[in-house]
Amino acid sequence: MMHPEQVRDLIAAGLPGAEVEVKGDGQHFEALIVSAEFAGENRVQRQQRINALLRAHFDSGELHALSMQTLTPEERSASRG
Repeated sequence: MMHPEQVRDLIAAGLPGAEVEVKGDGQHFEALIVSAEFAGENRVQRQQRINALLRAHFDSGELHALSMQTLTPEERSASRG
């Protein structure tokens, strides 16, 4: 079983400088990830990037599900209105 902090740290290690917030119950997690590195990528590409960072944990069954919102800093600012 993973803790939200572990998931956050794995994502942050793979995306230095990203703002990462993770909530979850040990197997199912929700993440908000804000990174300038997402610029020019579509939603699927962004999610594939994050899934690749966590692949070993998905494959082992330690991590079952992750829903995510992936934004650039500009997109986050615009969504806050």
